[in-house]
Amino acid sequence: MGIIKEFKEFAIKGNMVDMAVGIIIGTAFNSVVNTLVKEVVMPPLSLMTNGIEFADKKWVLRDAVAETEGITAIEEVAIGYGALIEAFLDFIIIGFTIFLVIKVMNRFRTKAENPEDKREVTPKDIELLSKMNHLMEEQNQLLKKNFSNKD
Repeated sequence: MGIIKEFKEFAIKGNMVDMAVGIIIGTAFNSVVNTLVKEVVMPPLSLMTNGIEFADKKWVLRDAVAETEGITAIEEVAIGYGALIEAFLDFIIIGFTIFLVIKVMNRFRTKAENPEDKREVTPKDIELLSKMNHLMEEQNQLLKKNFSNKD
């Protein structure tokens, strides 16, 4: 009975909803990034490498032996290093793309959180915290001045 209560609290607090929204947005973003990699980045890369298909590259350890009528008696044994190269390139390109997107998002967030920047509307809580921080610094300066005058 205790675990059901804990689960209800977990779900009601919004953690599960936030996590679900993040997963859904991440899945949609994954589709955008995959399309960007496959349709925008890889064609010029393929053109630069004269159309080399990395997925087809492999080291053959044992050739396939065909019997009559095209039936394979012994399967080919090969190490597909090309698929690894392609996956690695995808990883680097996707990682760099996500880095650029997050960098742009952080730039917008920094502008929005700067209370002196009047071009962006600063959220009220950030503005209040900034004012409180400024007042505390003034108070500390006054206390230091009063403390040093007593000596």
